[in-house]
Amino acid sequence: MVEIIGHNITCALGITSESAYKEIASGQCGISLHKSSSHGVSEDFMASTVDTRTLPSYSDQPMTRLEHMAIHSITDALARCDIDITSPDTLFILSSTKGNINLLDNNTTNSNIHPSRVNMPVMATFIARHFGNSRQPIVVSNACISGLSALILAKRLIETRACETAVVVGADELTRFTVSGFQSFKALSPKRCQPFDKDRQGLNLGEATATIILRHTDNPTKDRWYLDAGSIHNDANHISGPSRVGEGSYRALTDVADGLNPHDIAVINTHGTATLYNDEMESIAIDRAGLSSVNVNAYKGYLGHTLGAAGILESILSMMSIDNHTILPTLGYHDIGVSRPINIVNRPLHTDANMFIKLLSGFGGCNAAARFRKEVVS
Repeated sequence: MVEIIGHNITCALGITSESAYKEIASGQCGISLHKSSSHGVSEDFMASTVDTRTLPSYSDQPMTRLEHMAIHSITDALARCDIDITSPDTLFILSSTKGNINLLDNNTTNSNIHPSRVNMPVMATFIARHFGNSRQPIVVSNACISGLSALILAKRLIETRACETAVVVGADELTRFTVSGFQSFKALSPKRCQPFDKDRQGLNLGEATATIILRHTDNPTKDRWYLDAGSIHNDANHISGPSRVGEGSYRALTDVADGLNPHDIAVINTHGTATLYNDEMESIAIDRAGLSSVNVNAYKGYLGHTLGAAGILESILSMMSIDNHTILPTLGYHDIGVSRPINIVNRPLHTDANMFIKLLSGFGGCNAAARFRKEVVS
């Protein structure tokens, strides 16, 4: 079995899981308007950002802003569990879509940082060595499903005993490269995003780091969370557009929901980017899987799309909400704007279920789903 023994969220609404969850549970939104001049792009945009001035300092060695965020997230998660971070049985996995891409910008202030750290394996190694871990880390960079892909990879490596413990950190920040790229797709909403809503106009970006620490166990512990199942499918539909029939998402979802009673699932936490095609595709996949009666929510309305951190961050929020017997609402959702009759949550709901499914999709037709379960019997 693969148990979750520590986690952290570092985002616009808090630099610990507890502080971020408290703000989100109270309905706070970390998304605000950013002027085009702030990132050297052509248009103003809505996004969430991390105030890194609130983070502690961790080393005299120069590090990028994103590395600082990642090291803080890992440090806080480690403080919540007892593992030997320097052990060769402990593996670091970095999930990111662009990593230190900002080092390529001529306007970067990181002139004292070696340019090789723009390469994600070099960045991951720098982070691992900061903690005294000498094992070669792994990088997962698989578009928007990177975070969930990294967790699923960690589960597989632990189950095959390639490692005993895995520290999975997802990290992405706002950069001129990222913002201008999404602007070129005309994918950004001029207002706060509205997942699944009939008036949705696109996504908001966000930056965050999030960490989950997993390890092997033969003895499940009451009230601890377990990563029970994970599935990744690529339907190779389009370089950026999702399958119109939700094929890859449907297959991943049915893999992790196989044999389950839908009533035992507290919620399907979707990707929910608030783009026209993503939300429609997810509604089709959920309906095709026979899960349209299950509660569905999305967190992008609170923090935007945090890219490589999203799958990790949103899994933590779902665990914490169920710990509090609550299903969090989909901020920004009012009226259904998808063709299938899925059960979108728009107000806090009570739940006594101990299981949820996390669903993600990304560019290139990649799709991932994972099932998390809380042990309720000692």
